[in-house]
Amino acid sequence: MTQDEQEDEQFYRDTESIAFPKLNDHQLSLLEPLAERRVMKRSDVLFKAGQRDLGLAIVLRGEIEAFETRDGTEYNLANARERDFMGDVSMLQGTSILGSSRVTSEEAEILHIPAAKLRRALAEIPAVSKTIVDALIMRRRRLRRDREFAGMRVLASRDERDGHQLDDFLEKNRIPHRLVEFESEQGQALSERFHLTTRDLPVLITPAGARLRKPSLREVAREAGLLRSLAEENETEILSDLTIVGAGPAGLAAAVYAASEGLKTVVVESYAPGGQAGSSSLIENFFGFPTGVSGGDLTWLAQLQAYRFGARFSTPAQALSLNYNADGEYRVCLETEGCSAILRAKALLIATGADYRRLDAEGREQFEGMGVYYAATAFEGQLCRGATVVVAGSGNSAGQASMFLSEGAAKVLLVVRSKNLKMSEYLSRRVQARENIEILYRTEIRKMSGGKKLEQIELENTETGERRLVQTPAVFSMIGARPCTEWLPPEIERDDKGFIKTGLLVAGAPAWKENKRQPGPLETSLPNIFAAGDVRSGSVKRCAAAVGEGGMAVAGVQEALAASANRT
Repeated sequence: MTQDEQEDEQFYRDTESIAFPKLNDHQLSLLEPLAERRVMKRSDVLFKAGQRDLGLAIVLRGEIEAFETRDGTEYNLANARERDFMGDVSMLQGTSILGSSRVTSEEAEILHIPAAKLRRALAEIPAVSKTIVDALIMRRRRLRRDREFAGMRVLASRDERDGHQLDDFLEKNRIPHRLVEFESEQGQALSERFHLTTRDLPVLITPAGARLRKPSLREVAREAGLLRSLAEENETEILSDLTIVGAGPAGLAAAVYAASEGLKTVVVESYAPGGQAGSSSLIENFFGFPTGVSGGDLTWLAQLQAYRFGARFSTPAQALSLNYNADGEYRVCLETEGCSAILRAKALLIATGADYRRLDAEGREQFEGMGVYYAATAFEGQLCRGATVVVAGSGNSAGQASMFLSEGAAKVLLVVRSKNLKMSEYLSRRVQARENIEILYRTEIRKMSGGKKLEQIELENTETGERRLVQTPAVFSMIGARPCTEWLPPEIERDDKGFIKTGLLVAGAPAWKENKRQPGPLETSLPNIFAAGDVRSGSVKRCAAAVGEGGMAVAGVQEALAASANRT
């Protein structure tokens, strides 16, 4: 048994009691009023892979099996007996279930709690919520670690960008899946089984066995249950107390606080929750995590927390335009990509963050996603293990990426335009002390070259003019970002760099001159519209600061809504 396999076995042993607890009499008594009793016979199906909005099933007697069907063969995932419950994190999110479940005993009696009542129980009954939520989260972590479990599969050519983009999208949205290279033995077997050729690639193979050839991100999201219609059938308007655009740390924090306060909350995210923080391999200076926490874990748990309180998410959904009516109860009208209904909100929080700046290097465009990356997570780390990798930037993101990559790479070249580092002192000391990290000051990347993937870059020392070639499969660009504000109307004032002005900076705006109250600290030049996180002018570009601003924004929203109610 390899070292990795031994560590996996130890992990499964250590987490067994958390993932599969038995409910006690008190917990059952609290849940029973929300449930209906069902008696099922052998082979009766409880749920099938691909179904959504499923409730929780508690076994009172008998046995139920969860299993995955892969290429015509069934694989056992878990068995539930008396006082066990059958469920997965997807039940919190409303996303597609990854496996199927059926009765294996002669007869089974269960308590079935519908999805809506389950979320209510998890929000309002602490005596059961911790046990159940901890179990659902741990089950998902065990699945993601399981080397045999497939979930969704992306069949793609080794060097094609589209397949890697689907892989990245599913990874950042925490959907268990496998990337299968078409050229591999497994890839050839899949292509023969499903009669697929290179013309079909990339192909998404769902847990239910459906094949989507050359799917768009929206089609993948719809299949995974991420892209949910916020509108009911024939509904032309969607009403909310608060709509949040952007699910980075600020947007997620606001979603948690707003939903927990009983505000009807809708979150629109263009790609994946987490923002730039979600791409951080390790955040070591976040309050409450003495050994650090990965950005992906932090933001995923925050999203689950928001789901638990009733927030609704739609991903990927790009905000296209915003209209404002100062006199209406629902002041904000938002048009989003792929949704025919209009989002109407009493208040809006803009938490769209910022887009990564691109390196000004010849040939860079052809290697986006195939050698040029904007995040350093375990996924990217595997791509360049044992090689020389390059990180461009001088701030905390660059430092964190360098430290993480140095654990698997033979060497890390940290390319810094200026003559010094601009990261936190503790991080700067670590980077400078790490033996396989070399810092190249006053250096820029001038050119990138290779075949379908990046193979080589050209560096220039801007002080001496000296140039050198470096063989590398990966460049990680951490050189800052620009605010995502181009979709906003001109009435929302911005500074000279495009970041949104708030508070005292907009007190003289026309809309505020006609208002009896002053703008809140995070309120924009239009009353009831707020901005938080990296998109806001003057914000501290740190994860903890963005989380704090998300909470502050909700307090401001409550005050604004109260003022609007008093006015009417």
